[in-house]
Amino acid sequence: MSAPKYSAEFKEQVVLEIVQKSRPIAEVARSYGPVAQTVGNRVARWRKEHPDLSTDAMTAEEHAEIKRLKAELREARMENEFLKKAAAFFAQESG
Repeated sequence: MSAPKYSAEFKEQVVLEIVQKSRPIAEVARSYGPVAQTVGNRVARWRKEHPDLSTDAMTAEEHAEIKRLKAELREARMENEFLKKAAAFFAQESG
């Protein structure tokens, strides 16, 4: 039997709950389902990758909002590039 696959968002949510709310790893792992050792490894990796953010007062909601806005910006940029290419295509046809 293989281990369940969790999305990146789920993993991040679990890690941020531990880091930002100072909840025990074992308690969070029990409530969400993954093995405590795995969650502990993810928390350690996160703290190593974000040494300046691990003590930051940013809430989980603020972090989620930033992530949502980055995704929205990425999508807007892709749409903008598509519109530029479409405008160039139609300018060539009519010109």
